[in-house]
Amino acid sequence: MADVDKLTTVLHQLVDQGHSVIVIEHNLDLIKACDWLIELGPEGGKKGGKIIAEGMVKNLLASKKQTPTLQFMR
Repeated sequence: MADVDKLTTVLHQLVDQGHSVIVIEHNLDLIKACDWLIELGPEGGKKGGKIIAEGMVKNLLASKKQTPTLQFMR
């Protein structure tokens, strides 16, 4: 957890300086800290690669959208 906290702090510092940051991650704490989520799926490999959710994390969590990541985050 300490590593995720350090990484989140550094990423927010970069954004505060005007940089764009793109992270590919499965850690739910890191995903919760982002301001925009793009979830690809619905599965991996040939059954994946489509955008199944996109938007501000707080809005996606408040929506009725059901995706694997949103279900775990709720």
